[in-house]
Amino acid sequence: MAQPSNYWKQDLLPLSILILTLVATECTIGIIASGIITVVNAVSWVQKRAVSITTRILLLLSVSRIGLQSIILIEMTSSIFNFSSYNSVLYRVSRVSFVFLNYCSLWFAALLSFFHFVKIANFSYPLFFKLKWRISELMPWLLWLSVFISFSSSMFFCNHKYTVYNNISLSSNICNFTMELYVAEADVVNVAFLFSFGILPPLTMFIATATLLIFSLRRHTLHMRNGDAGSRSPRVEAHKQAIKETSCFLFLYILYAAVLFLSTSSIADASLFWSSVLRISLPVYPAGHSVLLIQSNPGLRRTWKQLQSQIHLHLQSRY
Repeated sequence: MAQPSNYWKQDLLPLSILILTLVATECTIGIIASGIITVVNAVSWVQKRAVSITTRILLLLSVSRIGLQSIILIEMTSSIFNFSSYNSVLYRVSRVSFVFLNYCSLWFAALLSFFHFVKIANFSYPLFFKLKWRISELMPWLLWLSVFISFSSSMFFCNHKYTVYNNISLSSNICNFTMELYVAEADVVNVAFLFSFGILPPLTMFIATATLLIFSLRRHTLHMRNGDAGSRSPRVEAHKQAIKETSCFLFLYILYAAVLFLSTSSIADASLFWSSVLRISLPVYPAGHSVLLIQSNPGLRRTWKQLQSQIHLHLQSRY
């Protein structure tokens, strides 16, 4: 491959700084939002001296996202400033941790959607009633199983970087700022296997449960509209809001699964443009989903507003 042109040398530095700024902003928002979820649920656990299934899932989800977004930020900074090489032990540990926490985030979000679907949806099927009755007993086992699957899947990334391209490498160093793109040997079978094993099961679960929950809420909303509740009653408005939130969660989840697959398989690493788009897009879902969880939960929303007011007062006192 030809050496990078002067156009690349002129534009790579500001592009790298822009990408790092966007990623750092997204990760900071996500870490703060996940931190609020962690603190609120941990305090509730201590006060009640018991932990509910929802609290347990939210704690695992928020902690995994704090670790994930921290790794994304560290990896992005390292790739730009060339702190570590492709074959280093630090890179391998970071990559395995990145994949593990991503898979955990996918699974925990899917299980949270599954739990809410079973608790909220209303279907007159004997199997569904039995599941609703036993869901609290099944969830701890499903959480441990999801951690095991995530860990097992991430181990495949310990020694390899799967992709669908041939061996090439591209590196450009400008003023000690380095953007390195590595592409390893193709193995489409392994890419398909890793997608099926690590991403496809939670993706299928989330799509199925979210779609069925939207269908159940919409059917119940239409029933209340035709009854005495009216189209402007608080219950109808609450159902409408739940449908909007679930639809937004579904859209972000599908987008995130696609971006994660492209990122872990390194399909787009040969293109500077698409590699940059993936780097910017990857933190959107963890941050966006955590913020939406806060907005949809009264207790978390109250804590978020208190934090915003404290920050505003602190800024006013300084200036």
